[in-house]
Amino acid sequence: MTIRARSAVGVALALTLLVLGVFVANAAEETKMADFLFVQTAKSMAFDPDTSTLKLENVSPVTLFFTDRPERIAGNMKTTKFIPFWSEGKDSFKSDPPNADISIIDGKTLKQTVVELKDPVLDNDTLTYTVKIIEGEMPAEGTEVAVFIDIIGRPLTPLSYAGVARRSFRRAALY
Repeated sequence: MTIRARSAVGVALALTLLVLGVFVANAAEETKMADFLFVQTAKSMAFDPDTSTLKLENVSPVTLFFTDRPERIAGNMKTTKFIPFWSEGKDSFKSDPPNADISIIDGKTLKQTVVELKDPVLDNDTLTYTVKIIEGEMPAEGTEVAVFIDIIGRPLTPLSYAGVARRSFRRAALY
């Protein structure tokens, strides 16, 4: 083998190792996890204690998401993209339903109830959950509702459920 041929093989081998090194580094980086929290808002709510059904009426079409430090990722996603968290993926909410703090203005009083959220159904601008009350009392109705949904760990990849393209920005709007 000539010196030129050995040099070409050496360069090809070096480039292959470099590409594999970058791929392995990116793969390791993509397995990082972040704890995402979510916020949903609605103009009003109704609760049926007989069926444990919470209806969020005039729900925002946007669900907010964010992480705490050190990542500090925040963004908006369509609520329609949030609903599949209960059925898709190995860490879905179906197997481990999230807790949520439901903050409701009942007349002139703020009421807070901690619940477990299950079985979301979005029909136009009405989002219905089956809930299990963990703490507090749920009023039959209320206005100016905020649902603060507990942490769920998701991978920090552009294809993660939260869809955060962390390489290009730390704020996202997912539509």
